[in-house]
Amino acid sequence: MNTLIVKELKTQEEILHAFPVMKQLRTHLNEVTYLDLVKEAQEKEDYHMFALYDNGEIVAVVGFQPMITLYYGKYLWVCDLVTDSTKRSKGHGEKLLSHVHEWAKANHYETVALSSGLQRTEAHRFYEEKMNYDKASFVFKKSLI
Repeated sequence: MNTLIVKELKTQEEILHAFPVMKQLRTHLNEVTYLDLVKEAQEKEDYHMFALYDNGEIVAVVGFQPMITLYYGKYLWVCDLVTDSTKRSKGHGEKLLSHVHEWAKANHYETVALSSGLQRTEAHRFYEEKMNYDKASFVFKKSLI
């Protein structure tokens, strides 16, 4: 019996329930900052957060936002994607990212794009080999603080 369910997280309680998994990716965040950023991103950036549940337990979380640029056109930017470290290599990331692809198609987006930290070589292999993503660019950042 398939017990996997994908659900959009909209309420504060649902979003907080995903924090232990998201914290594994966004280690710099505390619960209060996390909640504030998610709510602001939902209100101002149309950020969507989905969780993959297995028997009622969150095993993976994804956050994305619709964007438009001259380079990609109309696309979804995956801001956050993480599978619980104790639940990896079971197809959870693939299921959740495939859900994002389906959401994008249903909402008339042409592309899904993301960035991944240089150190995350296993994630890179997943994106390229399992999910058929192409390496399109490097992402650069400069801290102004």
